[in-house]
Amino acid sequence: MSSPSPYFASSQFSITSPRRIPKSKFTYKQLHQLKSYSPQTPLRVIAHVDLDAFYAQCETVRLGIDPTLPLAVQQWQGLIAINYPARAFGLSRHVTSTEALKQCPDLILQHVATWKEGDEKWAYHANSFKDMATHKVSLDPYRTESRKILKCIKEALPEKEQRVEKASIDEVFMDLSAQVHTILLQRYPELRGPAPYDDPTERLPKVSTTVLDWAADALVETGDEDGEDRDPDWDDVCMLIASKIVRDVRQSVKDTLGYTCSGGLARNKMLSKLGSGYKKPNQQTVIRNRAVKHFLSDMKFTKIRMLGGKLGDEVVAMFGTDKVKELVQQPLEQLKKLGDDTGTWLYSIIRGEDYSEVNPRTQIKSMLSAKSFRPAINSFEQGVRWLRIFAADIFSRCVEEGVLENKRRPKTVNLHHRQGAQTRSRQAPIPQGKPLSETILFDLAKNLLAQLVVDGRAWPCANLSLSVGGFEDGIMNNKGIGGFLVRGEEAKAMMSTGRSSTGGGEPPAKRRRTKGNIANFFGLRDDKKKDFDAARSVLMKTHGESTREETEDETQENEDDDPFEEQLEDEAEIPHTPPLERHSSNTDLYPPDTPPSAQPPITSHSPPSHQHEPETPVPRAKPPSHQQKPDTYFCARCNIHLPPSEKAEHDDYHFALDLSKEMRHEERNPAPPLAAQTGRKAPGGSKPARGRGRPPGSGAGRGGGGSGAEKGQAKLAFGRQS
Repeated sequence: MSSPSPYFASSQFSITSPRRIPKSKFTYKQLHQLKSYSPQTPLRVIAHVDLDAFYAQCETVRLGIDPTLPLAVQQWQGLIAINYPARAFGLSRHVTSTEALKQCPDLILQHVATWKEGDEKWAYHANSFKDMATHKVSLDPYRTESRKILKCIKEALPEKEQRVEKASIDEVFMDLSAQVHTILLQRYPELRGPAPYDDPTERLPKVSTTVLDWAADALVETGDEDGEDRDPDWDDVCMLIASKIVRDVRQSVKDTLGYTCSGGLARNKMLSKLGSGYKKPNQQTVIRNRAVKHFLSDMKFTKIRMLGGKLGDEVVAMFGTDKVKELVQQPLEQLKKLGDDTGTWLYSIIRGEDYSEVNPRTQIKSMLSAKSFRPAINSFEQGVRWLRIFAADIFSRCVEEGVLENKRRPKTVNLHHRQGAQTRSRQAPIPQGKPLSETILFDLAKNLLAQLVVDGRAWPCANLSLSVGGFEDGIMNNKGIGGFLVRGEEAKAMMSTGRSSTGGGEPPAKRRRTKGNIANFFGLRDDKKKDFDAARSVLMKTHGESTREETEDETQENEDDDPFEEQLEDEAEIPHTPPLERHSSNTDLYPPDTPPSAQPPITSHSPPSHQHEPETPVPRAKPPSHQQKPDTYFCARCNIHLPPSEKAEHDDYHFALDLSKEMRHEERNPAPPLAAQTGRKAPGGSKPARGRGRPPGSGAGRGGGGSGAEKGQAKLAFGRQS
């Protein structure tokens, strides 16, 4: 290109010069904004790259087929992608594979990869279209190629001046503003200096060239005579520089991976996306600022993103047209009948104004694996088989996200179940204290499905899906002590992969009360009972594992209890509190309003006769040595050394803990009525409380009162002798 005019440096600041120097319509401020990716500058350049018939290209490249041969990608009996040679026969995605072969006998049909139960990875199976009931579609091959293409695009751009957004599996936006700014200053040194008078609103000098070479780009016409080459300005120069960058990117993808793609360049994302689809395949369209009005005038606004669905139909119905040139004649007040925000947005978008930014974030937030069943599935066993496939599918994608290297990992797992028009879901936290595995995901999913089955109304199931979400970056290298601690739901999840929370928004205790007793389910038909028992056994096993870890010292005492029935009961338990937090205070065993004088003292010499100390206590943690330290008291049950002065208080702790175990044992195994034990009728003829084994008013009083025990508490007699 020619060098700048010689008069620019000598005369542009001359106040007395009688000659008026031509200037650009753009300012120094707008040029400076280009460097910072500002969406406000009219010099901004956004590119959109769209892969041509992407799924079909993936199969063509994978199979090494001549790209000029007609090929379509099949999913069951339908087509999801058709390459351009096949489209020449009039094929579209609305036809079946059988109809497509009638229109194009030479058509190459390739079914997508599928997951099959028992497989550790997706694969291409022969005659997969016949195995719809036992296979699940996998798009992983296309996701893998998409990642390769995105990497190739980024490598073709300067690392410090790239802003790339992955819009979908086959679309990428690029904000080329900063890179264009750097090249612009290199080619036109007159733009490097400060603005005249240090005024950023001063206009830039006129472009020093009158001819711009657009190479093979498809240049959108302006609609004016001589409008293509007349008086180019800096926005045209920016577009020209960007078009060369995009051509190089597209060529790099072709040379490296063998894929062709189409490109669109404009001043914003909306226009660039329309441009990439203007000329296909393997072409590039440039929409200059001067051509925007003409480009949009003959277009249907339903082709614009966000206007192709219900909103577009509403606009057509309200104004009786789908053409941009007719809708732009409507004043803003009329468009606001759709709503103030919607009307304002529509007023701007049909005029080619879009200030959305290119978002360089490419990390995913969630992963989903789903299957629609035709016919519907009708048993827990069938559901579990599909969950195994879902878990394998999701975990393989998690591995690609770096979950094994602790780069990123999900926090929650969600199960969605659809029966007819009703959709239900369950959610559980993923244990964060150990490496994620396919087995963990499968166990979590199986437990969530078991919850749905136990709740009833699970079959027939028309759709089942499993997803993970809440992805977070893993903590690498050193971290604080807080990073090793978990609490709440995560702590429970670490003890059992099946411990989960539900997504129904209903408190667990309330939900257990309203679902009825588990015995109600045992009157079902044999097949339904078998299905329910399978789900119930999953929950029993999960609950048993977590209970065993939480209360190691209660294993022998409760081995005959049914943990699942315990889970369904709405009962309060006295929590296990560490020795350093829970002491011998009577306030732990009596209501807060009971005066100290009315509370019998807790002795530390021995528990009640019906409570036996284990002859061989199960150690909680093996101490370095069981030898008695000087001036210390060793507790064999806790495996810790304490000062002798704390012995009595520590014994009181174990006494209170043993009492709480006894209470829980009595609640699970109700005692006979008081009259049967003593031969005396309970006061008032009261019946035993349900599930408690103690009639109201029975037992020793507290401070002489005759009030009943509060929920989850028992009246205990201390120091009484028969």
